[in-house]
Amino acid sequence: MGADYYKILQVDRNSNDDELKKAYRKLAMKWHPDKNPNNKKESEAKFKRISEAYDVLSDPQKRAIYDQYGEEGLKGQVPPPPSGGVSVGGGGGPTGFRFNPRSADDIFSEIFGFSSPFGGASPSTGFSRGMFPEEIFSNYRGGGGLGGGDPFGHNVQRKGAAIERMLPCSLEDLYKGTSKKMKISREVNDASGRPTTVEEILTIEIKPGWKKGTKITFPEKGNEQRGVIPSDLVFIVDEKPHNVFKRDGNDLVITQKISLVEALTGYTAQITTLDGRNLTVPINAIISPTYEEVVKGEGMPIPKEPSKKGNLRIKFNIKFPSRLTSDQKTGMKRLLTS
Repeated sequence: MGADYYKILQVDRNSNDDELKKAYRKLAMKWHPDKNPNNKKESEAKFKRISEAYDVLSDPQKRAIYDQYGEEGLKGQVPPPPSGGVSVGGGGGPTGFRFNPRSADDIFSEIFGFSSPFGGASPSTGFSRGMFPEEIFSNYRGGGGLGGGDPFGHNVQRKGAAIERMLPCSLEDLYKGTSKKMKISREVNDASGRPTTVEEILTIEIKPGWKKGTKITFPEKGNEQRGVIPSDLVFIVDEKPHNVFKRDGNDLVITQKISLVEALTGYTAQITTLDGRNLTVPINAIISPTYEEVVKGEGMPIPKEPSKKGNLRIKFNIKFPSRLTSDQKTGMKRLLTS
């Protein structure tokens, strides 16, 4: 009685290609000889049988012959039934099919996407005893009963959680761009492995137009600890309030206080920009409480398009008179209704 390939892969007889691959991946990682150094002989045998089962069931031609004749018929060890047999040509066994099994190495490389995962090859399995590239198994950690860490039992260093610090910036800093120097203290291991505190100056280049929440990462600038990859140090841009301008995306907003007479008869805004220029903006329209004057290209720089800027939006706070005399009311009515 030949091997039951479906049982070996722990799949049913109607399993599709995706189910076969999933089953193969799980079992190949469990029984690879490098995962079982204390039980190498048995794991090598099981690993080969898993690979052979997948090789047969994933190939429609081999699978059809196996389903009809079993392992013996597939490998030409028993004659086929008198009629209705599969004839595939090429000689070999009584079924007319020559069974050429692929190596476990080739199958593993095909499934996991590495042509040569190891440096050398062992005579028994085609694999060396070297360590698997970590990224091969990144999708399988923590699930399927495999547990955390390297599924083949190797020690993989973990990395410390990122250290985040706020970086207060003035609106002028974010408008013009600037360099900020930050002094940090961290623990590192000296030549003898003893921890020692060192100080370091980090230079942060603030680009024009950066927004609140922008992150600047300095890789592995945290404390050094044995067996742990140092944490990344992350600075997060924070925007300090400005006493004149407010930021709205790429736009700058300023509010001018004006009288009712100026709102009705005309007003000229005098504005000093964040880079020290003086803007004169004449406004000839009647200014209502909701009116907004837009000056194109005088907002914040756009980081991805340094030659462009957002807009400057001028809003108005109109001061209404607290009271009017009878003569003023009469005069206002005459002017506004004429």
